[in-house]
Amino acid sequence: MLKQEDNELITRVGPGTPMGNFMREYWVPAMLSSEVPTPDSDPLRVLLLGEQLIGFRDTNGNVGLIANNCPHRGASLFFARNEEQGLRCVYHGWKFDVEGNCLDMPNEPAESDFRTKVKATAYPTRERGGIVWAYLGPRKQPPPLPDLEGNMQPDADQFVRATQLACNWLQIMEGDIDTTHVGFLHYGGLKAEDQIPGSFSEYQLRVKTAHFEVIDTEAGAAYGARRPAANDQVYWRIAQWCFPFYSFTPPGVLGTKKGGNARVPMDDTHTMTFSMVSGRNRPGGASPLAIRVPQKPNTTDWYGRFRPEQERSNDFLMDREVQRANTGPSGFTGINGIGMQDAAMTTSMGDIYDRSLEHLGTTDAMVIRVRRRLIAAVQAHMKHGAVPPGVEDPEAYRVRSGGVFLPPDADWVDATRELRQAFVEHPELDPALNGPL
Repeated sequence: MLKQEDNELITRVGPGTPMGNFMREYWVPAMLSSEVPTPDSDPLRVLLLGEQLIGFRDTNGNVGLIANNCPHRGASLFFARNEEQGLRCVYHGWKFDVEGNCLDMPNEPAESDFRTKVKATAYPTRERGGIVWAYLGPRKQPPPLPDLEGNMQPDADQFVRATQLACNWLQIMEGDIDTTHVGFLHYGGLKAEDQIPGSFSEYQLRVKTAHFEVIDTEAGAAYGARRPAANDQVYWRIAQWCFPFYSFTPPGVLGTKKGGNARVPMDDTHTMTFSMVSGRNRPGGASPLAIRVPQKPNTTDWYGRFRPEQERSNDFLMDREVQRANTGPSGFTGINGIGMQDAAMTTSMGDIYDRSLEHLGTTDAMVIRVRRRLIAAVQAHMKHGAVPPGVEDPEAYRVRSGGVFLPPDADWVDATRELRQAFVEHPELDPALNGPL
């Protein structure tokens, strides 16, 4: 369980909140580059860390992220004309560039210098790997972008995905670092004897619990979950988390999977996931569970981007007959797809779950460690101005996750040190051993 004050501390992200201030020290994924596809294309409503912002690409191709309300009388700049290096408010014609500078104030006298005294709130942006990153923090010179392998591959823009879910970011992220749910939520309708002999999935189904060992890393934490395997080997399922909201989930072969997820808070009760996985073992491969999530058409409202067709209002299109049959990838839940099975569980907890009501067990060791690290780091930042972990150390994000077989007496931390390092190629590893997940 978690004290209610600690739960509030690490879930609320709006301007002025401790966690909100903490997250603003980092670069944050704000939108896909494809959402502002061409110079002078349509402005985009972007809800980020509780702030209403407008994204746009100017005539030169630079991306701006500016406060929704025009500094004049507060009209929304969503309705602005995107033209000639900036957004022109259609209410009185005031025009602002990507840095928030007022370029034109046509309703004021020509001799007035008032234009030079007005500036819109605007945030620095950078594009990499198909994502527009934003810095909402206090530094005049933003820190470096984190070295996220999935966002830095030559083809990263082809594989980046965005999905919105209607609940707090921490609920979703904690699902990523909980491995024992896989044998039930995702694998409950499968049988060990039906899996590829010697595959990871076979051993997950044979032993649905695991022994957890958790370690701190430079930018977060990692766990190794141990299960017995054949031929005097042990199956280790290894995952990582990095401040503030990055998860590197364990499906795949350790050493070959490149990338992870950013569980970015739109506000306290909505989360945008940016999936950055490229190369071998990326989502959408051979697994019948790793299907592409069907989405509704985007709309222009604040919550209109990347919404799955399966959602709380339709019970995630759950099929009770499929659940009763309890066969196949969707059998245990009656819900189609790994991502939507996870989403059904995390959103069913409510917008922000009261963690004081929980009863955590030994297999929640990683969840407990991550919460402790978050609380300690946010408090240190709030009380002493401490620099959040990883902000000034981009290489700390060079991590990988996945599964591996090791001898029973091996120290998993030492034995997997190189395999857990990003940007290291391992052509000798065969992902065909991976099985369905």
